[in-house]
Amino acid sequence: MGAGPSARSDPMRSVFTMLMAIAFGFFIGKSFPSLSISKLSIPTSLILCTEVSFPKCEAQEIKDRPRSSSLASNEIQNSSANQSQGDIWVPTNPRGAERLPPGIVAAESDLYLRKLWGNPSEDLTNKPKYLVTFTVGYKQRKNVDAAVKKFSGNFTIMMFHYDGRTTEWDEFEWSRKAIHVSVPKQTKWWYAKRFLHPDIVAPYEYIFIWDEDLGVEHFNAEEYIKLVRKHGLEISQPALDPKSKGFNWQITRRRVGQEIHRDENPSPPGCPGPREPPCAGFVEIMATVFSRDAWRCVWHLIQNDLVHGWGLDFSLRRCVERAREKIGVVDSQWIVHQAVPSLGDQGEASQEKKPCQGVRERCKMEWGMFNNRLVAADEDYLRPKQS
Repeated sequence: MGAGPSARSDPMRSVFTMLMAIAFGFFIGKSFPSLSISKLSIPTSLILCTEVSFPKCEAQEIKDRPRSSSLASNEIQNSSANQSQGDIWVPTNPRGAERLPPGIVAAESDLYLRKLWGNPSEDLTNKPKYLVTFTVGYKQRKNVDAAVKKFSGNFTIMMFHYDGRTTEWDEFEWSRKAIHVSVPKQTKWWYAKRFLHPDIVAPYEYIFIWDEDLGVEHFNAEEYIKLVRKHGLEISQPALDPKSKGFNWQITRRRVGQEIHRDENPSPPGCPGPREPPCAGFVEIMATVFSRDAWRCVWHLIQNDLVHGWGLDFSLRRCVERAREKIGVVDSQWIVHQAVPSLGDQGEASQEKKPCQGVRERCKMEWGMFNNRLVAADEDYLRPKQS
């Protein structure tokens, strides 16, 4: 059957209705002022959902949900911190840390051993107040063991190994708690310059820098500290027993019946002056003890490339005000210098020279180089003041 008139007019009616709706919408749009979408309270999630896929809309809705006040406060603080980072410049901070807020700067460190677990505040049940270092080879282990046992739990023990042998020392119980640094064929001043920076050893009131060939039968470290404090010594050493194998300088010889002495009295003929090294304000470098403040200066005096330290003992007085009063030898706690030439064996032999001969020649050369540098530095400093 063919379609009737009403059926044929339905499509025409639909088109007409659509055109009227468009025209009406256009008329309405022209009849009202334009509206800014920014003035409407339309959730941003609805706007984004017209442009992005559903998963992103869902994430945005989560972000727009109400947050706790503490979370919002933290985000505000973090935002403020990020914005102000470029404005921080504190010239009084340590060099290189000027862009950090002073409250976060950790300028000093220590040699205390830490745990790998638990609360950091619970790591240290005991904080040693003093540091003792020995530069050692395994052949001298028995002598070093006897020396270490003269130091109480108030001391951090640090071992510098010039022969590369470290694990063998674990036969001694104290060794398992000591700090071991192993670099072959180096001297104690090489180690000290690299591992005893003043900001690293700052927690320690006194720093002992000792050789391995010292007899300590008549020495007690705690009693030694008491005497150093009593007499106000900033740099000191135990006196040497007259039985020691030779003396480089007579001022270090023990005087029976005294607690300490500070100079040669009367001055022997070879002294440049009664107040001058090696007759006053002088100790040797075999068993030296430094206060924290004195060491901060001495560390800077040690030359990076001159490793034997010869000549250094003549200049230690530069690091102490009133050196004649504050540098001294402790008589009532004395040691024996066994003069074992162990470091000489670490030298390089040749057809013309034994290993120890080359080492000794380097020692003398360094002494001259150190003195020349010191004289030149004095002249460079004083020249502008004299002109």
